[in-house]
Amino acid sequence: MPGSTRIRLLEPADAAPIAAHRARDAEALRRWEPERPAGFLTAEGQAERIDMLLARHRAGSSWPGVVLAGDQVIGQVTVLDIRPEPHMRRGTVGYWIAGTAQNRGHAGRALGLVLQVMTGELGLRRAEAATRLENLASHQVLRRNGFSPYGIAHASIFIDGSWRDDMLWERNLGDQA
Repeated sequence: MPGSTRIRLLEPADAAPIAAHRARDAEALRRWEPERPAGFLTAEGQAERIDMLLARHRAGSSWPGVVLAGDQVIGQVTVLDIRPEPHMRRGTVGYWIAGTAQNRGHAGRALGLVLQVMTGELGLRRAEAATRLENLASHQVLRRNGFSPYGIAHASIFIDGSWRDDMLWERNLGDQA
């Protein structure tokens, strides 16, 4: 149920459930994401990744979160490339939901919740995102959360053996004091 969707800051203990989801969904995610290093789908690989993300969070350049349904980790939502300078105040959002929890509204609710973090805790004014052109489900999630497409980044990411285009999205989060 989407109403039970929550987000919170990523924790080291999230490595095992994230690794389990990523390993189970590896084939489905292959068409959306770049190739990952050996060990990425293991709890140890995810623990290293979590350490790196939390270091970036401490440095102020990211807000790495997990998506929860009840108390179960079902995905991630992350704000990357945070630019808090007064003349920029923006961040880039990325998210994924485990295959077992898709099509229940979790992605849209998680995105809405992280937008609140962006305006409140992070004091940002602009949210950006990028999706593969053919990822219509993600386009729908972004549109429902007030994002608009503004361009195409041609040959911007190497996925599944070739360079792919991304659709670029934006949302003005309003002026902050």
